[in-house]
Amino acid sequence: MATRTARLSPPPWLTAGLRPQAAPVPWAAVVRASIALSAPLAVGLAADRPVYGALVSMGALSGVIGDTADAYRMRFYNIAVPQLFGALGVTLGTLVFGHGWLAVAALTLIALASGMISSIGAVASVSGLLLLLNAVVGAGLPMPDPWWLAPLLLTLGGVVVLVLTLLGWPLRGGVPERTAVANTYRTAADLLEAAGTSSYDEKRQAVTTSLDQAYDLVLARRARHHGRTPALVRLLAQLNVVIPLVEAAAAAHMAAVRFHRQLPAEVPAAVRALADDVEEGRTDAAVPRLPEPTRPSEKAVDHALRHAAAVVHEPEPKPFAADDRLGRPAALRVRARRTARAVLFSGASWRYGLRLALCIGLAQTLVSLIAVPRSYWVALTVTFVMKPDFGSVFSRAVLRALGTAAGLVVAALVLSEVPRGWWDVPVMMLLAALIPAFSAKGYAFQTAAITPVIMLLSDLLNRQGFDLVLPRLYDSLIGCGIALVAGYLLWPESWHTRIGDRLANAVADTAAYVARAFGPPEVADQAARVRARRALYRDLSTVRSEFQRALTEPPPAGTLAAAWWPLVVAVERIVDATTAARVRVDHGAPAPGAEEVEALERELRELADNLRRSDVLVEVRAELGGDDEGVLAPLRQEVRAARAIATPRRDPD
Repeated sequence: MATRTARLSPPPWLTAGLRPQAAPVPWAAVVRASIALSAPLAVGLAADRPVYGALVSMGALSGVIGDTADAYRMRFYNIAVPQLFGALGVTLGTLVFGHGWLAVAALTLIALASGMISSIGAVASVSGLLLLLNAVVGAGLPMPDPWWLAPLLLTLGGVVVLVLTLLGWPLRGGVPERTAVANTYRTAADLLEAAGTSSYDEKRQAVTTSLDQAYDLVLARRARHHGRTPALVRLLAQLNVVIPLVEAAAAAHMAAVRFHRQLPAEVPAAVRALADDVEEGRTDAAVPRLPEPTRPSEKAVDHALRHAAAVVHEPEPKPFAADDRLGRPAALRVRARRTARAVLFSGASWRYGLRLALCIGLAQTLVSLIAVPRSYWVALTVTFVMKPDFGSVFSRAVLRALGTAAGLVVAALVLSEVPRGWWDVPVMMLLAALIPAFSAKGYAFQTAAITPVIMLLSDLLNRQGFDLVLPRLYDSLIGCGIALVAGYLLWPESWHTRIGDRLANAVADTAAYVARAFGPPEVADQAARVRARRALYRDLSTVRSEFQRALTEPPPAGTLAAAWWPLVVAVERIVDATTAARVRVDHGAPAPGAEEVEALERELRELADNLRRSDVLVEVRAELGGDDEGVLAPLRQEVRAARAIATPRRDPD
């Protein structure tokens, strides 16, 4: 019976997105969304202009969806910039409303531009999304005259969200950045505590994620400051000194595995105390008494910890002592020129833009040939499903259909039981509050929360009531079908994973890091080495993200992705072994010879080339032994093990 049940259960790649993620409820965002979407409705009803109120609430919905950053400066750009693109989109859509094939051509071209813009970065992705979404809405729904009124009202909704968001800036300015840096110290403490245990790999991934988030916040703030402020210098310096701690943790882990001796509990406790000092801005705390280190790895941890404590407790940081990894930001026109060049000459940008344009063109052509009431919903569904940074297109199509169905059940109850008018305000307060709460749980849950809100706002614009429900379900299924066929099945790259290429990039960067870390003194610059190591762990973070995305694809892509897992782990071990070797050299171990370094670099580059060619992988054949002499011996063993995994299977003659 158990076997029969297992056979009848859906495959994991199909149900992965239906499991809610363990994330806390963002209560501030819940309150903000509730006020931002319901207050305009109340004002519109009081002024006897419910359509105006609905348009402002629709703009506020876009702002709520785009408010995904932590730092206030990033949140300002995440909300304000996309609203300008949204205003442009609804203007273009309104101009072609009711013009048949002209609307089809216009939306197809807008989709191409939207897709290419979305490949630039996070803010551009949301901007491209709103450009296309609002163009679709403007081309599918009648907007009030004159032509500039709808974009003005939608932008006003975004301004409402922006004002509510920035109310806490005077009191909490800089707090998200400090919190992110402090959390990085805490994840480093967890990593040191896990040295020598089976949970080390998981903790290292957490450190990598935390470092990425903290650098993104702090350096995004740096990019908008052409000068240096003491608070910014302090944050950068405190964040930079976490990296030697993480490097020392790799050496401590290998030593703990070899000698079965973990670090004293006082070490991670001291790092957690530093995290509290960073978060609270204390500079007068003393470093706890630490046990005397005996082994080289323990000395490395002790040295890195004391250096971190000195930087955290430094009363006045030196303005030019912090390596900010950016230098002076380029002028705005230079950055704009670089961005335009990257978009226009990027193959990935054109491929995504063409995929999105094809899907939107098919959706608009279909609803132009077949009488579909309020047909804009088909293109809206395509836009959300084809969003470039939401994960697998296949998974999003399935989750979108399921989430829409669940949301339509709620919408049906609201539209059939709640009378239109002032009752819409408390209903919107409740439904809007669910959007940030459910968005943290996953894409399907976000879709289920957004659907009844859009349905209620649409009804305020066209007054179709309960008759909207079933057509919206059909439209969603049509849109998901178009995205699956034209945006997924017709593109060969959908059936392959990019894990091999990403792994190859990580291994090639490791080869460059080995040459830099163990090369001549003029090459082994410490600041450059630290930057190279950060790039390595960003590579691994990218590999992990691609691996998780690929696992949600249906066979054969998902099955092939799972086969890469042993090699993902092997490459992570190579990076750790490289770091540990460099730490040992820093603390007295004999440096390797130039020939040994060149040979190892050559092996790594050959491994990278093999990864780019390998489609079929084999299991690890045997535990490889190695020479225990020499600082690079553990690294050589990890490279040989990885090469054994990456060897293509050869059929017998």
